Order: sequence, then C-alpha cells, then structure tokens
Amino acid sequence: MERLTNISTVRGILSRHGFTFSKALGQNFLINPSVCPRMADSAVTDDNTGVLEIGPGIGVLTNELCTRAKKVVAVELDRRLIPVLGETLGEYDNLKVVNADVMELDLNKLIAEEFPDMRVAVCANLPYYITSPILMKLLEDRLPVESITVMVQKEAALRLCAEEGARESSAITCAVRYYAAPELLFHVSAGSFMPAPKVDSAVIRLTLREPEYKPLDEKLMFRIIKAAFSQRRKTVLNAIASGMSLDKRELSGILESAGVAETARAEKLTLRDFAQIADAMDAIKKGGNDG
Repeated sequence: MERLTNISTVRGILSRHGFTFSKALGQNFLINPSVCPRMADSAVTDDNTGVLEIGPGIGVLTNELCTRAKKVVAVELDRRLIPVLGETLGEYDNLKVVNADVMELDLNKLIAEEFPDMRVAVCANLPYYITSPILMKLLEDRLPVESITVMVQKEAALRLCAEEGARESSAITCAVRYYAAPELLFHVSAGSFMPAPKVDSAVIRLTLREPEYKPLDEKLMFRIIKAAFSQRRKTVLNAIASGMSLDKRELSGILESAGVAETARAEKLTLRDFAQIADAMDAIKKGGNDG
C-alpha cells in the first residue's frame, strides 16, 4: 500500500485518529517504500506461509506480508493503533490483529491455533529498546518457526550477526548462534522513518536450527556466557570466577578440562568452548554431590 509510505497520507490518518507518537514505545514508522517489500520477500517463502508480525504500527510491513502470506497475525501493544490498522488494512481477510504484549503471550499456543498446517515465519520492525528481550523470547520459547526476519538498530545487527571470535561478538551473539544461523540482509537509513531516529537500522534474518553443540545444562552454559562477557576485558578465568562467585583454582581446572586457555577473552571463545566449560563444570558439580 504505497500511500502508507507517503508522509502527508500518514499524517492525515494519524490525525483522524488523534494519534501521537510514543517515545516510550520506540515508535518510528517506515516511509521508505522499498524496505517492506524486501523484508516480506525474505520472510514469506511460499503461499502456505503463516507470518507472525510484532509491532505492525500503521501496517506498512503488514500490507506487504498480507499480499504474500496465507495468513498474518499482527501483535500490537498500543491499543491506540488498533482502529488505525482497521482503516489501513481493513481490506484483508487473511489478517488477524491481536492487541497484546508479545512478551506476555504464549506464542507456541498462538502459533498452533492460528497457523495449522502452515510453515511459519516471524517478521517485524522491532523497537530498539526491547530488541534483545523479544529476540531471546522468540528463540528460547523454541517456536515452530523457520525464520525470524527483523529490522533492528544497525549496531545491534552487527553484534547479532558477528562471527564467532569477532570483536563485535557478545553474549547475545552466542545466544543467537546457538539457536539460529544469522544473516545481515541490508541496511536502512535513519531517513527511512517518521520520525527519523538518530541511528541507522539493518534487516537481519535468523534461520532457526538445532544447536550444533548442546551442553548437558543449557542454563548453566548461558550463565557462563553472561559472566564471561560481563567483564569482557578480563580473562575468562577472572570474568567467570567473578561473575559466578567461583574459586579461581577450581575454575582453572575446569577450563583445563574443557581445553580452554584461562588467559583467553570471551569473544575469542566458540559456542563449543562454552558448552565444554559447562559440561566440565557440571561433571565436577555432580561428582561433588556423589561424594
């Protein structure tokens, strides 16, 4: 719907509904007509695809998804936008708008009810302030989805898609790579939005997969990863010991058993390294309990 990327049209629609932008909700609506078609093409692989959209705004991306997908379920937190979406997307009978907080929804139940016998994808223009929590919910809930195509802040995109061992890698990088194969698709300038944010954005796609290296205790591995990156300038020995309140001598033995140098920095470790540290720590913990 080309008119939804026309600034004067958008202002007219919002004015009719008495809508004003909320900084707290990170609302920036896309006005670049080339972005959403590319996002939709990346998310929808065939006409039997169901798409879960998060934060449809006034429906610019939703429109493109509805023309391609079998069904679209758009979850919008801001109830002020529900009547706006009724005006901008009323023509589509394959769309359902849910007024809810995605962080509080049972997404597995929603997908099972709304997308029976469909391949499912997630597509969204995510608010910057809650990008990581939403992505981690989507991944940790182990949803039956094939891919997650999202627009995020450019800096976040580089971090999320960083290679193992790269300086940009972080705890969220490890978490994303554990559940999915990330890919940076294209950049989006700040001028593509109304109002324009202060930073550029990028669109990434996460293709879901089974973990290549699965530790015995996933939660323990992620605690180790969080501790290691919480003080990334320190060696993994010092960072993990400090972050998890562990004895350095005992941890040194764990790292040696896992084949990880205690002088390494967190960003230089692979997911396999962290999984092996978790398993070595788990073995010592269970050995102690047995004794």
